[in-house]
Amino acid sequence: MGRRNAFYYIYAMENIKATLIAAAKAGAAQAVHYFDKVHQIENKDGVNNPVTEADKASEKAIFEVIRCQYPDHFLLSEESGAIVQESTYKWIIDPIDGTVNYAQGIPICCISIGVEKEGKMLMGAVYNPFMNEFFFGEKGNGVFLNDKPIHVSKQTNLDRSCLVTGFPYQYLNEPNGPLPVFERFIRKGIAVRRLGSAALDLCWTACGRFDGFFEHNLNAWDSAAGYLIVEEAGGKVTDMFGNPYNPYQPGIIASNGILHEELLGVIIG
Repeated sequence: MGRRNAFYYIYAMENIKATLIAAAKAGAAQAVHYFDKVHQIENKDGVNNPVTEADKASEKAIFEVIRCQYPDHFLLSEESGAIVQESTYKWIIDPIDGTVNYAQGIPICCISIGVEKEGKMLMGAVYNPFMNEFFFGEKGNGVFLNDKPIHVSKQTNLDRSCLVTGFPYQYLNEPNGPLPVFERFIRKGIAVRRLGSAALDLCWTACGRFDGFFEHNLNAWDSAAGYLIVEEAGGKVTDMFGNPYNPYQPGIIASNGILHEELLGVIIG
């Protein structure tokens, strides 16, 4: 890459970063505005799959920030689905991850936005304004919590680890599904938590609060930002069979890397 091209690339990345951060903060402002109020709640397909006026307001605010700078970029969002554009860039957005928590007044929820170029994740931002925690990761440039570098844990013993998972509200009894896998960990006496926000589960794995995370059924907007953040923090992310992770397939295992093969062994059974 020549000097001139390098300059333009750096400039472009800095502008995307600034837009990403501004979009996450704009969505968070709406989430804070509506928090702990009586919510207008609609139910989408499935059980316990709500959407509130805050989800819609957050999405609208995020879209406005992105479209102001990049009107021709592809948008993929939980509430609006795919807004297709002929662009190599795609913004993958969850306006509020952890909506059930949010609607109950539980502050374990966040705004999650990933930026992808030509199928590869470039940047991710996950912001929980209720805990004042802003996670930002950029491919090849590390990951930060409130501008301080973070790293996955150094736990080497699975039996002493603290894990986190999530359960879908359907398909619980499928062979080797969420309940049988959860039971295997619990019978080993391993601590497993369930917080209700996959994006935060990934970020808390990235900063070492958890040693690993697994979930059987996620969408791209749940994990796009968080999985990059784990990888940039030194962790490992795969699908449920140990293959390279792709946010467009459902299952995920994320860990500090040290425990990954052991985790995989228990999950595969």
